[in-house]
Amino acid sequence: MAGDVQKQLGELEQLASNLGVRVCYESMTGLSQGSGGLCKVRGEWRVIMDKRLKPAERLEVLANSLKGFDTEAHFVSPQVRALLEA
Repeated sequence: MAGDVQKQLGELEQLASNLGVRVCYESMTGLSQGSGGLCKVRGEWRVIMDKRLKPAERLEVLANSLKGFDTEAHFVSPQVRALLEA
């Protein structure tokens, strides 16, 4: 299971890159505390998430962040496609 999560996370990170979305892992404290999500910084889409998240939590944040993007032109595995469509 853990290997699957890492593989799917890697696939989503690659998809984000292909879509022009930068994925950043930051230490989130104070007012920015939370798991993270999608935002636009100086015209660039970014997914910023807490670097302390477990891989399964990272997978969930990244999948939720990419749901609004058109991914039809990009190959993704059926497991990852299911995450994006859930």
